[in-house]
Amino acid sequence: MLKYPIESRTQNKENGDPENGLFSTITTLFWFKSLGTMGFISLFFGAYLYLLKNPASAATTMPLTIVDRFIGFEPLALPIYLSLWAYVSLPPMLMRTRRAIIEYGIWIGGLCLFALVIFYLFPNAVPPSNIDWAQYPGMAFLKDVDAAGNACPSLHVATAVFSGFWIHWLLPKVSLNSGARLMNALWCIGIVYSTMATKQHVSLDVVAGGALGVMFAWYSKPNATSRA
Repeated sequence: MLKYPIESRTQNKENGDPENGLFSTITTLFWFKSLGTMGFISLFFGAYLYLLKNPASAATTMPLTIVDRFIGFEPLALPIYLSLWAYVSLPPMLMRTRRAIIEYGIWIGGLCLFALVIFYLFPNAVPPSNIDWAQYPGMAFLKDVDAAGNACPSLHVATAVFSGFWIHWLLPKVSLNSGARLMNALWCIGIVYSTMATKQHVSLDVVAGGALGVMFAWYSKPNATSRA
């Protein structure tokens, strides 16, 4: 007698019940997600900036390709570039359990550690761009904080691609599908483009970063699709 109502309630939850909706999911464990993300970013930046200022050896300058000559400098790409920090915060916000959030943190932490080891063993940097950054105050600040080193693989691209895959997999769990997935893809592509348009990276950095992001996303997919 009770079999059919139970099945009905389960199906409603999976197909848009408010209990599994976007707002409910974001507010679940909100402070755990927020403080955890801020703590992770702080630890990452500490290690990243240390390697940037203390390379183990002389940095190799990354070569330019025809793609770099095709994509010119665009200062309006700066906000898109900086939006990465909001973008990478989205996957945990789409999760409902501590276990899922921690597992995501382990995977993206492993990705960052992998890149940091490369930066330590093989220091590299983007070539000079011959642009007067003083004419672009926002860009000048970015160049002062995030210098030309730690270029390849682009961690900006790697974390954007990795997060993009996870967001793509998690959106249906909060009843958001095709439209939200398209916006997610466009945001990710915009971040990737901005790394070259701000002259923070060259195309080889982007390719290497994209490959790194895809690799870690692929191996972490069972975690993204089974637990959230």
